[in-house]
Amino acid sequence: MAKRDYYEVLGVNRDASEEDLKKAYRRLAMKWHPDRNPDNPKAEEHFKEAKEAYEVLSDAAKRSAYDQFGHAGVDPHAGAAAGAGMGGFGDIFSDIFGEIFGGGARGARSTVFRGADLRYNLEITLEQAAHGFETKIRIPGVSACETCKGTGAKPGSQPQTCPSCRGAGQIRVSQGPFSIAQTCPRCHGSGSVIPNPCGTCNGTGRVKLHKTLAVRIPAGVDEGDRVRLSGEGEPGVNGGPPGDLYVQVHIKPHTVFQRDHDDLHCEMPISFTTAALGGEIEIPTLDGSARIRVPAETQSGKTFRLKAKGIKGVRSQLPGDLFCHVVVETPVQLTQRQRELLREFEAISNEDSARHNPRAKSWLDKVKEFFEG
Repeated sequence: MAKRDYYEVLGVNRDASEEDLKKAYRRLAMKWHPDRNPDNPKAEEHFKEAKEAYEVLSDAAKRSAYDQFGHAGVDPHAGAAAGAGMGGFGDIFSDIFGEIFGGGARGARSTVFRGADLRYNLEITLEQAAHGFETKIRIPGVSACETCKGTGAKPGSQPQTCPSCRGAGQIRVSQGPFSIAQTCPRCHGSGSVIPNPCGTCNGTGRVKLHKTLAVRIPAGVDEGDRVRLSGEGEPGVNGGPPGDLYVQVHIKPHTVFQRDHDDLHCEMPISFTTAALGGEIEIPTLDGSARIRVPAETQSGKTFRLKAKGIKGVRSQLPGDLFCHVVVETPVQLTQRQRELLREFEAISNEDSARHNPRAKSWLDKVKEFFEG
């Protein structure tokens, strides 16, 4: 069954603050904790669902990835570090309720996270999609600072243990009989500070850049298909692995063909004369041209199929077909002589309309029966 939206699980808006998330989770955790619901078999499921939602949305990096890519952006199977910090019921329960009831302070959680996945939209032609090609894309991004090797500290120095929280990432504040744990305002929960920040990245450990990447688009890709460039997403946090870059394919409208999976469709205009007398016409395909024999008395709407003249999809063993749909074109801008010949032709045809225009005769008979009935 598909996962519910994390904001819906917690019952908060998408712009909810950190405090709003925490309050919502406390309420649900108190309501559904298995110890408080020993006779409710669904309580544990609800508790785990709320726990998972809070763990993602309370983490800035994971929340950003979730807002951009949904559940796929925080899939724990996407990288070994994606599930870091996913402890048992006791871990998350003691974190939240320790703040309320003064539980023992724990060390700071691991802040090693996998980098966010990125998406790049690439527009290509139908011909490129059919045959495949290589291209280069230029993307903005961030990279670990080479000067400080991603530590954020000036070369020759190192981040130091935060003197306010002594590396715990939290400080405890006494309010009457209660002792409340709060995120350390000095190190913002990281447990370390940088006295001498790197001048290149200003202590962030990252720098903005543009990079050019080579992309191989396989033959047969379709609208919406994605090509993954492993490790080309945002860099990880505190030594975590980088995310991936997904190149999403969008195919430009074609002037002749419309694609339907592996098949191609096109309209084939033919003249009134060719439709009546028959003939041979040349049509384009993605691999050159082909000739079609049009039999006499061909009606508008007839479809000709050219086998294996479509596209061989990425996961297909055989190429699709090309379907040519006949459109009989009515002549325009007639000369006086053409008008005279058409009137003469019409007069001759009306002498035996049931023979020359059977569909029109049948339709008129049905209309007559309708009004007389």
